[in-house]
Amino acid sequence: MKNILVPIGSSANAVSNLQYAIDLAHEVDAYVYVISVFQEFSKVGGLTKVNTIIKDDAESRLDEVLAKVNKKDVTVIAHPIKGGVVETINRFHRHVPVDLMVLSPRSNSIREEVFLGNTSGKILKQTNIPILVVPEGAVFKQPRTILMAFKNGTFSSKKLLDPLRKFTKHFGTEVNLLHVETPETSEEMEQVSDSLKKIGTSYTKTENATTFQAVLEHFQSHNPDMLCVVRRKRGFFKKLWEKNVVLKKEFHTKKPLLVLRVQE
Repeated sequence: MKNILVPIGSSANAVSNLQYAIDLAHEVDAYVYVISVFQEFSKVGGLTKVNTIIKDDAESRLDEVLAKVNKKDVTVIAHPIKGGVVETINRFHRHVPVDLMVLSPRSNSIREEVFLGNTSGKILKQTNIPILVVPEGAVFKQPRTILMAFKNGTFSSKKLLDPLRKFTKHFGTEVNLLHVETPETSEEMEQVSDSLKKIGTSYTKTENATTFQAVLEHFQSHNPDMLCVVRRKRGFFKKLWEKNVVLKKEFHTKKPLLVLRVQE
């Protein structure tokens, strides 16, 4: 885990979110890249000065947030970048391979009933980078236990599990595996890859209608420091995938949520 990316929105949570990323980077010896995404208007109609103001505002926002964090000798590289937020992150990832993106649940939304805001929801659904969704105001602490919920135990690529492997190596984190059997489960999905077995500390198999329901059922008994799921269009977020905004009444957690890269 060498490169951690932190998109900065307008949320008041930006400072604590960046501090969380820096504290994590300090532990695992990683670089932190901070970006503030802005969109320009067409220059037709004499909007050049407006675009300059927009860019200056993005730079000022970065400076304001950076001034309020303790960098702890971590290399923090900040840039305002022009473009749409998802397209910009994907473009950045092509030039600087991102090992983990630390994301606030609500980059812009101030609605208290919202768990995952529109912008954060788009980033989670439309990028293929491991994401750590950090609760608002959370302070980094070494995760002692992670509950990983999954339906398909076959992991064709070991790289998909790299974030978990990093946590177990650096912090001695215990990974409790929750293998969910649903009506859609096939024989192949019931298998568990050796790469995952090596990471797991304990293994529980459960029958539920969805992975989502299994997490709700087993979360309290495990009481993990972090929840981990695999990003799939028809996986954990199946019920929530039709929209970007996720309300707290639909799902929320006060623990960091690690979302691994998509597995086809």
